[in-house]
Amino acid sequence: MALYGAAAAVLSGLEEHQGSLKSLVYSSRFQNVRQLYALVCETQRYSTVLDAVIRSAGLLEAEKKLKPHLAKVLVYELLLGRGLRGGGRWKPVLSRHKARLQAEFARLKVKRCVSRNEDLLESGPGVAQVVQLPRFVRVNTLKTTLDDTIDYFKREGYSYQGRASGSDELRALQGKVFFLDSLLPELLVFSSGTDLHKHPLYQVGHLILQDKASCLPAMLLAPPPGSHVIDACAAPGNKTSHLAALLKNQGKIFAFDLDAGRLATMATMLTRAGVSCCEIANEDFLSVSPSDPRYSRVQYILLDPSCSGSGMAARQLEEPGSGSPSQKRLHALAGFQRRALSHALSFPALQRVVYSTCSVCQEENEDVVRDVLEQNPGAFRLIHALPLWPQRGLSTFPGAQHCIRASPQATLTGGFFVAVLERADGKSSRTTITGWRTRAQCGSQEKETATATYINSMNPGYAPHSSAWAVHFSFYLCEKSKPALAHVGKKRQDGSAGDHSFVYF
Repeated sequence: MALYGAAAAVLSGLEEHQGSLKSLVYSSRFQNVRQLYALVCETQRYSTVLDAVIRSAGLLEAEKKLKPHLAKVLVYELLLGRGLRGGGRWKPVLSRHKARLQAEFARLKVKRCVSRNEDLLESGPGVAQVVQLPRFVRVNTLKTTLDDTIDYFKREGYSYQGRASGSDELRALQGKVFFLDSLLPELLVFSSGTDLHKHPLYQVGHLILQDKASCLPAMLLAPPPGSHVIDACAAPGNKTSHLAALLKNQGKIFAFDLDAGRLATMATMLTRAGVSCCEIANEDFLSVSPSDPRYSRVQYILLDPSCSGSGMAARQLEEPGSGSPSQKRLHALAGFQRRALSHALSFPALQRVVYSTCSVCQEENEDVVRDVLEQNPGAFRLIHALPLWPQRGLSTFPGAQHCIRASPQATLTGGFFVAVLERADGKSSRTTITGWRTRAQCGSQEKETATATYINSMNPGYAPHSSAWAVHFSFYLCEKSKPALAHVGKKRQDGSAGDHSFVYF
């Protein structure tokens, strides 16, 4: 009964806006927070279905002392969960109504012409949709290596299938099988049901449980080791730890956030992850002076500001309706986002800023980028990020296709938006990303930098007057990889598809 009572209390707290789902679960003092969180999420997901069944069966009218939230939890377990495993004095009560509840549940399926429980979930704006996404796991290279991590999982009985060739392989993932992501060089992909929260590698900071879309901002910012970076709205810290890994703990990250509680959690997480180059400040990024000498060397800023969270299924479970926020809320959020992005562009040494949200709303994404670029004409330009990424920005202004979007349907990730802006008066007209490796293992040999040109004849729309377009890449390559690079470059210039041997940007 303790589990069901705790779940009912969390649902009541959500309804009364006492906090987020996660904060209410963790403050409940129920010992198994994972079990409680899962039960509350599932009950909330089927909330409208359960309300309809309970109402049709007349359960609350027949049992005056049974509270609505507890009734919802108990009926979920009875009809959709694993069956009542406890329930205390309410178990025999629910047993008396079991036949009627099951009949009303079956009648609802017939009425809606569905056979599966999942098909009862409504579709439409503001309703969280159930999409089975893979479990993405970023290897924390500050504390371990990709090869060691793969070997550890193989010793635990997992089957490693190498680099994924496409989304179809990831959609079919089941059981103890995992891949290396096709884009991010330290991202592993497991089946959707994989729970690694209690895994020893996660508990000691070797693994970061982070959605692939959430890994894109740091990867696209790509600060080289030794750089000074600002993480403007940093908590809870996954992106901050990713930046530190890219920097190899060499350089400086200035991390700001207004939420002291989230910053405290973030500090613990960064310590566990082995981050030593980060300075955390409980401060509003908008109040940080670009003329402060401490930030005179900041060339890179990651800005992931507060947003509606309309791309996050978990947020929609916590806050029903967040999938389609009101225009009033969107207006307020977009105003803050524009101010934050404009402020980021005012830092004197800035060369690149990545703006990202976990929102799918145009008002928070393309509109913000367009407005800020118009306010700073000629100073910054949008970079065409990840040319092979399947989902682009909405065509709301010229150049919006340079931005990228992510969604469960198109990219098997949460809903996300990313824009990369670079200073337009830079000395080099090339867009380069440094620090990525070829698939060949360089071992301990001395690494050298080389540049490749990628000609993509399959995307004629990128350059308005050309059947092919070129993007320059910068890689760290060992001496033995240079011939391979030259070979691939020659094939690209010849117009053929070539061998996808590199991580492209």
